[in-house]
Amino acid sequence: MQRTAEGRGPVRFGPPAPAPGLPVLPELTEALAAAAVRSDPEPPGGAPPLLEAAARHWQRRGLPTAPDEVAAAPGAPALLLALLGAHGGDVLLPRPCPAWWTPQIRLLGRRAYHVPTPAECGGVPDPYALLETVRRVRAEGGDPRVLLLSVADDPTATVPPPELLREACEAAASAGLFVVSDETWRDTVHVPHRTLVLNPAEMLPGGAAVLLDLSGALLPAGWPAAVARLPDTPHGTWLRARTLDVLAATGASVAGPVAAAAAHALDEPAAVADRARRAAALHGAVAGAVHRTLLAAGALARPPQAGRHVYADLDPLRTGLARHGIRDAMELEDWLGARLGTPTPGGQRFADDLGSLRVRLSTGPLLGATPGERLAALTTRDPLALPPIRASLDHLGTVLAGLAP
Repeated sequence: MQRTAEGRGPVRFGPPAPAPGLPVLPELTEALAAAAVRSDPEPPGGAPPLLEAAARHWQRRGLPTAPDEVAAAPGAPALLLALLGAHGGDVLLPRPCPAWWTPQIRLLGRRAYHVPTPAECGGVPDPYALLETVRRVRAEGGDPRVLLLSVADDPTATVPPPELLREACEAAASAGLFVVSDETWRDTVHVPHRTLVLNPAEMLPGGAAVLLDLSGALLPAGWPAAVARLPDTPHGTWLRARTLDVLAATGASVAGPVAAAAAHALDEPAAVADRARRAAALHGAVAGAVHRTLLAAGALARPPQAGRHVYADLDPLRTGLARHGIRDAMELEDWLGARLGTPTPGGQRFADDLGSLRVRLSTGPLLGATPGERLAALTTRDPLALPPIRASLDHLGTVLAGLAP
């Protein structure tokens, strides 16, 4: 039997979320260290300090929330698994979508139905395609009950326009779907005053849950913590209780010191808020430069609006890639990653077609090789002028230029 090449497995070797590439904020390290003497475990679903901080976090964003509407877990995958396991039914999700979504659904023995996204953005399905997919699936005996979407998308780094998000939510409601909105990257929007991010829970007060992984903007990825907000309805109360049952049964509790740091971060004191704002602006500047480099080489990509990555379509360079024996996204992932010296997961990781030559390029590895270089990028007025970033961008341009027809 032929073995799958190391590094190509869909789950175990799947791509991690784009890393910030920045040192841990000292204030968060202090909060973690202060709680390191705790010996009592965090209860399943989170203790009051963490739940109250999450409620205040959403209230500041115009979404009234009570602590008893919140559940916490050690990372978004564990929390989504519990939430979907509690809810039941098959799941619809956009194509492309975050690499970790589909495995969660399949692990539960549920079916995942991918719906195309509109041309202008990712994160949400095309409303008409969504309704047609629901009709077809039910006609074939399927049981679609949940729509999973994102208001700031990985992998495409885009934010759905308000009218499109509203249409998708209205389509989901008319089809009887419960919406789960992954808002991990909401607070990584590059230019906040130019980009309006709406929340499905505002449009569907009784029909949407909100999922937030703190590794997006507030905590290091190595300190896993995520929170979810459930609706203030009988169904929401029932769903939260069942979600807590799953978390308890699987032992999925946030580590005590991490919970303390998470509660501190969710309250967004000045140092935490300033770091998040500066980091988003830095990654936005670098992502914009990567986007310009791709377009100059003849590749395609939507303009990045959030997150720490750019989703590139190298199909216009197919002839040049063919000279190197590159015919699909898996081969492109290996070839481009080796030349850039950093992971460049192919579109097949994100439920895109294998034959499409798409990859996700992360901005974190471009910020420098040392903590000092990365901090310099965070504090300078013109990060693109720094030698480490300039050299990385030039190298990317050189690699792509070699693919010209």
